[in-house]
Amino acid sequence: MSLPPSNPPPPVRSAWLRYGLAIALTLLAVWLRIALAPAESGGRFVTAAMAVALSALYGGLGPGLVSTALGTVLVNFFMVSPYGQFAFDNRFEAFWLNTWHLLTQLVVVGAIALMQHKNRQLQTAGEQIREGQQRFLDTFEHAASGITHVDAYGRLLRTNQTFCDMVGYSSAELETMRFQDITVAEDIGNDVRLLEESLAGHRSSYTLEKRYRHKDGHLVWVQLTVALVRKVNGAPDYFISVAQDISAQKAAEEAVRTSKNLLDQAQKLARMGAWQADLSTGRIATLPGSSSFLAFPKTEYGFNELLPHIHPEDQPRVVDLWSRAIRNQSSYEIEYRVQLDGREYWHAVKAEFERDASGRALRALGVTQDVTERKRIELEFQRLNTTLEQRIQERTRALRDAYDELESYSYAVAHDLRSPLRIINGFAQALREDNPGLPEGSRDHLARIMAASKKMGELIDGLLKLSQFARGEVQRQPVNLSAMATRIFEELSVAEPRREVTWEIEPDLIVQADPALIEALMQNLLNNAWKYTAEVAQARIRVFSRDTERGREFAVSDNGAGFDMARASKLFQPFQRLHQPHEFSGLGIGLATARRIVQRHGGVLRAESRPGEGATFSFTLPPVGGG
Repeated sequence: MSLPPSNPPPPVRSAWLRYGLAIALTLLAVWLRIALAPAESGGRFVTAAMAVALSALYGGLGPGLVSTALGTVLVNFFMVSPYGQFAFDNRFEAFWLNTWHLLTQLVVVGAIALMQHKNRQLQTAGEQIREGQQRFLDTFEHAASGITHVDAYGRLLRTNQTFCDMVGYSSAELETMRFQDITVAEDIGNDVRLLEESLAGHRSSYTLEKRYRHKDGHLVWVQLTVALVRKVNGAPDYFISVAQDISAQKAAEEAVRTSKNLLDQAQKLARMGAWQADLSTGRIATLPGSSSFLAFPKTEYGFNELLPHIHPEDQPRVVDLWSRAIRNQSSYEIEYRVQLDGREYWHAVKAEFERDASGRALRALGVTQDVTERKRIELEFQRLNTTLEQRIQERTRALRDAYDELESYSYAVAHDLRSPLRIINGFAQALREDNPGLPEGSRDHLARIMAASKKMGELIDGLLKLSQFARGEVQRQPVNLSAMATRIFEELSVAEPRREVTWEIEPDLIVQADPALIEALMQNLLNNAWKYTAEVAQARIRVFSRDTERGREFAVSDNGAGFDMARASKLFQPFQRLHQPHEFSGLGIGLATARRIVQRHGGVLRAESRPGEGATFSFTLPPVGGG
């Protein structure tokens, strides 16, 4: 808001123009009087008076005096013929006429000059008033705080832009509202009460904190200072309200309260208390609330008062570490026992020191946590650990005895089962030899009995073999898988010279493993590949290695019959087979044995296959130098 501009001051005219115009007006007036009418006696002075008045009005005091002097000369010497001579015969008359003329013109010129001076003063005062009003309006409009004028009924008479921005309404909108319309309902009562007390003369101003509701709905906290302006007669006129936005301050205070509450809860949950020690006085003070869950009966102690509460066995450690920490020779972090209320507690204590420029410790700030429950558990663990090793040794000895007993039992069972099988097989063969005339059906029954007894013997051998690979200690040493695979392939080729199989063996495959166990592993995997490629016209078997996310893998791959991965869960279980006996011979014990060997080395055996597209068996073993 701004005031309309006042009348501009008269322009400053140059002296040459003002004095030149005064002389010209005077000469012109005299000339016109001579030309138009005879100038007789005192009437001649009227002509000069008009010129003087015009010169003074236009040019001021100086030009008016110049016009007066020039007019007097012209009246006396140039308006009556003969020109250039004194126009009066009566010296007395001339004196009084000239004196009266001069006095009259001086009064006129003085009055005009005074009038002009007063006018300039009035214009200056008006300009100062206008500038003052403009500064006030600028201050009102651009103040950093929101400012409003409010009448006795709460109507908003005038608002500045800061207040408009604060509440989100325009000035035009606010002028149709009361302050109650934008104040949170819970805060109106206190504001109205203070306003009524001001109107009643009990106070001239008041300050309070309240909330406005912004146009978009959010709350704005303000500190409101209100002063009552009265009329000249003392009647209430309007209120000036200054609103300072303190929303950020309120948010910060709320954050501090929340943090303090959370800190208090965290201290209670952790059973932790904070304290400070004034090293100049030797006094240690806990913060309020800390002693309640640290079991201290007081909130302030002298160091010598606190020391007796520390367990006698821990006192030397505490005193020594505290002294070294004060001298900045060590950090202060310690756990010790305290004796309070006839009970023993464990406290974990940590402190930091404030020091002066020379490094001298002035104050310690620390935290103490009640770790009694944790220490109880730790001590219980220590007690259990002391007996655990003995219990493990006893359990291991018992397991070893049970395992040895089971192994003896397995051999005994295998031996006892073999005898009946040999008898069954022998008598069946004797019946077939002693009775050549038996019917064909009976001879088939005897052949099945003999085949079943032989199969049973092979199963018993497989169980013993699987048991053999599950016991004993693994003796690790470098093993050349490439050389081992080459030898096994050569043995297979000699056994079946008519088979045409392409070998691909990656050279220098060295592993850290038990040679005997790895021999059995490769025998099982290569015999498997040899067997399942029997029906393939161009059989191919590969032995190679590859790097994967699991580490280095060694693999045996073939292009044989393959299998369905949906049934792969049975692949490594003893006596579980994925092909029918009439398709491929075997007991189903080889892959179970291979997996157990790999597991005993700390590795993993896995399979990949598709029916009719061959299979790949991959395993991991420690490299040379590995653990």
